[in-house]
Amino acid sequence: MMNKRALLSVSDKKGIVEFAKGLSELGFTIISTGGTARTIQEAGIEVIQASQVTGFPEVLDGRVKTLHPHIHAGILAKGSPEHLEQLKKLQIEPIDLVVVNLYPFRETIAKPGVTLEDAIENIDIGGPTMVRSAAKNYDRVAVVVNPDHYMEIIGEIKAAGEISFATRQKLALEAFSHTASYDMAISRYLSEIVTPGEFPAEWFLGGEKVQALRYGENPHQKAAFYKYPGNNPGTLAGAKQLQGKELSYNNLVDVQAAWAIAQEFSEPAAAVIKHTNPCGTAVASDLHTAYVRAFAGDPISAYGGIIGLNGTLDEKTAQEISKTFVEAVIAPAFSKEALEILGKKKNLRLIEMGTAEQKNKEYWLEPVSGGFLVQDLDKGAVTAEELRVVTKKTPDKETIEELLFAWKVVKHVKSNAIVLTRDKQSVGVGAGQMNRVGAANIALEQAQDKAQGAVLASDAYFPFGDTVEQAAKHGVKAVIQPGGSIRDEESIKKADEYGIAMVFTGMRHFKH
Repeated sequence: MMNKRALLSVSDKKGIVEFAKGLSELGFTIISTGGTARTIQEAGIEVIQASQVTGFPEVLDGRVKTLHPHIHAGILAKGSPEHLEQLKKLQIEPIDLVVVNLYPFRETIAKPGVTLEDAIENIDIGGPTMVRSAAKNYDRVAVVVNPDHYMEIIGEIKAAGEISFATRQKLALEAFSHTASYDMAISRYLSEIVTPGEFPAEWFLGGEKVQALRYGENPHQKAAFYKYPGNNPGTLAGAKQLQGKELSYNNLVDVQAAWAIAQEFSEPAAAVIKHTNPCGTAVASDLHTAYVRAFAGDPISAYGGIIGLNGTLDEKTAQEISKTFVEAVIAPAFSKEALEILGKKKNLRLIEMGTAEQKNKEYWLEPVSGGFLVQDLDKGAVTAEELRVVTKKTPDKETIEELLFAWKVVKHVKSNAIVLTRDKQSVGVGAGQMNRVGAANIALEQAQDKAQGAVLASDAYFPFGDTVEQAAKHGVKAVIQPGGSIRDEESIKKADEYGIAMVFTGMRHFKH
């Protein structure tokens, strides 16, 4: 234990005094830099300044402190007789433990009004170099980048007299992952400055493991849930599960779908999701009414579904939800009364998203053989003023509002997608069909009598006039679609023939 040397240089000072005290009591000589050295010294613990080891002062406003052979040779030397003999000739002592966490780059760029200069100054150089040096030489050196491990390390040294090879190896893996994630954040930040609006030449994807999942989409598939580094407020990764069983892979996918559609609306809204498709969606003057109408959109499919709400779940709505079996409910918040009611269903998963808005831009990634595709999330929307009426019949203001509601819903339905709505309630959904008229037939069959006076939304243009004809025969009064087919005139002609209104959005919402 004697003659061991530890180098401590941390940005996050959490637990560092207690750790330094424990190391000192175990016979370690402590080397440190700058603020870390001051913090440890003020606690009455003996410290050797890094400048005493290097024989060179800290320079350039602290940019250069540890970039010196007397530090890195001490870290990188193997335990072989040849290396140790070289150190002895050069009067360099080995360093056995490196404890470093890096300048708060992510925290800095997350602050409002941060300048490029502030960001650059928070790019750590010496820290990652020491971390990588120690991690490379884990056969002899232990590296710690996570303060949560401090007491574990002390405990292991006390129990075994040293840090085991297995522990050093695990710490090295964590260290390399730490520096990789750090560099990824810098790369992404600079890409947004140097090539704004463009996808970077190299795409780095990193995440912190939230939990291992029981399995993936099916029991024979392994799965895990990862989050992007940071707190991620306003995202599913930053949400809080208040009760219920562990969320499964499929639960998480459906919960995300439920939250996404609920967030489309400013008025109280509810969506019931099954296999990522909204089987029922509605808005109303209050959340309870919105949920009742969403559930009524397709009560058979709603059984065992996932509920997404865009307002605080209140007592009355909770009572309604408790009447049937659902897998999970996601909402910005839950009232005390609602939690008491739903708390009786111990397995029901309740996910609180909070009210913070998501600030970081997110992307949709799709794996393909040998790589992956990246695209912006579909945040596209249209206003009443942007709609183009293409039929002889012009929809009135109320119908326009209904069409825009249907357009927001169909955006979240798998293609080919057709949605029928009436009084801002979905009454028929045709999802994931191989042809558009097939999707329309499913939606119309589901709606039955409710198709009379409803509006129809299509996520993409009609290749033929058959969908419009089918809709008109069931009493649909208006249609919203992107337009853009070489046969648009055929669809318009059918709409005029049956006296229904049609508007073009000029925007498509494929969802594969």
